[in-house]
Amino acid sequence: ILAGIFGEAMLTPYYLALISLAYQGPYLETLSLAASFVTITSLFILFADLIPKRLAMSAPEQVALRVVAPMQICITLFKPAVWFFNGVSDRAMSLLGLPGQRSDDITSEDIHAIVEAGTQAGVLHESEQQVIGNVFDLESRLVSSAMTTRESIVYLTLQDSEAELRRQLGQHSHSKFLVCDDVIDRMAGYVDAKDLLLRIINDEPLTLAGAPWIKPVLTIPDTLTLSELLAQFRDRREDFAIVLNEYALVVGVITLNDVMNTVMGDLVGGNQQQIVKRDDNSWLIDGFAPVEDVMHALDIAHFPDDENYETIAGFMMYMLRKMPKLTDAVSHAGYKFEVVDIDNHRIDQLLVTRVQ
Repeated sequence: ILAGIFGEAMLTPYYLALISLAYQGPYLETLSLAASFVTITSLFILFADLIPKRLAMSAPEQVALRVVAPMQICITLFKPAVWFFNGVSDRAMSLLGLPGQRSDDITSEDIHAIVEAGTQAGVLHESEQQVIGNVFDLESRLVSSAMTTRESIVYLTLQDSEAELRRQLGQHSHSKFLVCDDVIDRMAGYVDAKDLLLRIINDEPLTLAGAPWIKPVLTIPDTLTLSELLAQFRDRREDFAIVLNEYALVVGVITLNDVMNTVMGDLVGGNQQQIVKRDDNSWLIDGFAPVEDVMHALDIAHFPDDENYETIAGFMMYMLRKMPKLTDAVSHAGYKFEVVDIDNHRIDQLLVTRVQ
């Protein structure tokens, strides 16, 4: 302000003399004053704003070391004035019923924005941005979005013969197997495949009835989030759990590896991809693909009432309000979701096309 007052007073006579050489009209003083104002403002922006910022950005450590002492002196000298004006402004804000202090809490949305800015600037790769986003999604994603569903569970029973156990071990390369008493909902525990393989190598009898190597299995409700599941895995020192619904029926199996695959996303490749991009405008999607994964793949902001379902098949059933049939379709967010394969009333595959 002082620079503007004194600068304009000093420069206006010179501009007055200069402009009077070409113009002698009634607006001579106004034009001289405007020219002085523009000159002072331009010099202030250049030397008090742009150049200091450029210097600080090009050599931040050196500039910081040089200005820290003067800044501390200024802070000490003007501390009473700052305290006084802060008190006055806080009092005025309270009288107006407005908050005097803003919240400095950092939210997940703030971090998402920072990560997105870093990706756009080239500091982060898109895959790294996806991993960071997936980590925050663990707080909202339920275990049902990452588990192996009931019909896909491979389990052993206490009644299985040695030949049946050998066949199951040969056909499925799982590290752990759920053990049940005749039916899947009567769980007896789980076994490590390596314990069974050691007995086979040592030519020992292979049976599960009364076997001491059957371990207690961790059971969790299907309302648990993936973040809460990780906490239980850590506390129990387990990496294998059975998911139960409110009727105590088994709805799925989930492992630590399933959670890690959810976090890593496309960086780790499973045996089967749930979302396959055919071209720029079409995708083949497994019916059990979690809605969150579909949102990431198709860049869809949200699905309607997504608290009522976890998978893209659930989305179709919710929107159609019936058991879907072949060629049934739903349009949402500029995409057409069409049922192309059904297996025993279960939506096995969807064809998703971008609506032009």
